[in-house]
Amino acid sequence: MTAIDFTSFVDQLATASGETILPFFRTALAVENKLAGGFDPVTAADRAAEDAMRSLIRQTFPEHGILGEEYGNEHTEAEYVWVLDPIDGTKSFISGMVAWGTLIGLTRLGDPVYGMMHQPFTRERFTGDSGAAQYRGPAGERDLHVRKCDALSDAVLFTTSPLLMNASDRAAFSKVENKVKLSRYGGDCYAYCMLAAGQIDLIIETGLKPYDIVALIPIILGAGGIITTWDNRPPQAGGRIVAAGDARTHAAALELLNS
Repeated sequence: MTAIDFTSFVDQLATASGETILPFFRTALAVENKLAGGFDPVTAADRAAEDAMRSLIRQTFPEHGILGEEYGNEHTEAEYVWVLDPIDGTKSFISGMVAWGTLIGLTRLGDPVYGMMHQPFTRERFTGDSGAAQYRGPAGERDLHVRKCDALSDAVLFTTSPLLMNASDRAAFSKVENKVKLSRYGGDCYAYCMLAAGQIDLIIETGLKPYDIVALIPIILGAGGIITTWDNRPPQAGGRIVAAGDARTHAAALELLNS
C-alpha cells in the first residue's frame, strides 16, 4: 500500500475537521491557556476537530497510530502513524485572521509520506507526497512549484514571530533577516504553503513540534523545495526549522544561522 491510497481518506478527515471548526471561527469562543508563564491557546474548536479526525481514523484504520496536539499519542509504534494539528495557528484563529489551517500528516515507518494543509474558511487544500504537490481551492486546481531565488538579497523571509525564539536563536535569525529583501511575521502553516506555491522564498522557525511540521514536509518537497533543521538534519521531529524554495537560499541561510 502506498501513500496515494490515502488521498481520499485525507479529504474525508479534512472535511470532517473543517465542518467542526468553522462554526467556532470569528465567534466569542472561550480560550484556555496551556502554557504557564506564557500564552499557548487552545479552544473547543481545536479539541472537537481532533476528536472528529481521531474517530474516523480509529474506525477506518484501527491498526494505525495517531500523534496529535490535543490528545497525545496512540500506537505510535505502528507502521502508519497519523500526525494531526487540528488548528495550526490558533493565535490567528482566535484573532479572526485567516492564517491558520488543519494539518493532516501521515508517516510510514517514521518517514512523512503524505500531507495536507486545509484552510476551511478560504476553502483551500494544499497536498503533497514528496514527489508532487497540488493546490485545490476557489482559484481552481494546479500543481505547486517553488520559485528560484539564488541569493538572500532577493529572498522574501517569513517566521511566525521572532518573539517565540530564545535570545541566541533570535540573534542568529537577525543575521539572515538583515540580508533578505523582505521579512514578514505571521503565517504559521500558511507560510509553508505559500513557499510551496512560489510566493515566498524562505521560512525560519524554532520550537516546532512534530505535529507542526510533519504534514508540511511532503508539500514542500513535492513542490521542489528543501526543508531541514538548522543543523541540516531531517525535520520531522520539529525543533529549529529552515524551509526554502531554492537550495542556494537554504545553504546561505544555514551558513548564517550557524556562524
